[in-house]
Amino acid sequence: MRAAYLTEYGDPDVIRIGDIDDPLVGPDVVVVEMAAAGVNPVDWKIVAGYLRGLFPHHTPLIPGWDVAGTVTAVGPAVTSVAVGDRVAAYARKDDVQWGTFAELVSVPERAVTRVPDDVDIVHAGALPLAGLTAEQLLDAAAVGPGDVVLIHAATGGVGSFATQLALGRGATVLGTASARNHGILESWGARPIDYAADVAAQVRAVAPDGVSVVVDLVGGEALDSVPAVIAPGGRLTGVVDAARMAAIGAELGISERYVFVRPNATQLSRLLDRVATGDLSVDIARTYPLDETAAALEQTRAGHTRGKIVIVGR
Repeated sequence: MRAAYLTEYGDPDVIRIGDIDDPLVGPDVVVVEMAAAGVNPVDWKIVAGYLRGLFPHHTPLIPGWDVAGTVTAVGPAVTSVAVGDRVAAYARKDDVQWGTFAELVSVPERAVTRVPDDVDIVHAGALPLAGLTAEQLLDAAAVGPGDVVLIHAATGGVGSFATQLALGRGATVLGTASARNHGILESWGARPIDYAADVAAQVRAVAPDGVSVVVDLVGGEALDSVPAVIAPGGRLTGVVDAARMAAIGAELGISERYVFVRPNATQLSRLLDRVATGDLSVDIARTYPLDETAAALEQTRAGHTRGKIVIVGR
């Protein structure tokens, strides 16, 4: 099969396109012909070698943790899907090597779910990691009706889903974004906050007593602003800088939960159902063919992209 892979770590231009052995079909493995694979910030960080202290890495290494496509083979113990089914998965494994930027992708059955007929396969491929991260962040902070939630980077890959899902839970949502993306936040029903101006002052103008939940997706100044925007007894959750989050929680006497997304086929199925009914939109920024994986990774690394970048198969 053809795949995007690397044999050394570095900038996205270390990516090569070439033939790699087809994946093995283990007893509980589903093999998917990749139609779409979402690109996430973690992917360029893996290419750069930044995650080698967290997971065992092996080369040649195919990056990518999102996939949607058609089942081409199943192991003898697989019962939930069959050859020919359209499926999607957050395909992270314990070791980093056999990712999803390839014509064929092997996925443990426990991570795989069917894609509803009404969901476009490219949108399905953009959803898993970012959608599951958003859902698990909101679960970690127990977001529900009556909450006032501040979401940093609210129109990015994870933020766009977190904003819509929090609104769907009955929360009031304030979202930081650049001025050019305020319209999309307003169309969802969220209150835009200009991240380039005084965030705390804007938040306090809307929520004088502070917000009940902060969802941090960027770290740095966003985390530094938490004491100025969060209400007493509030909840903090995020995906960046667990140590800093813990220190803020201890300093303010608030609950905090760092989230590292986990595969969850049941949650992913529910998210896909919401896409099918129109309750959750998937914003596609751009698609790239497999041969242009390096360019897709470079755009993701540059940041400031609204929505999702997706590698598409044949």
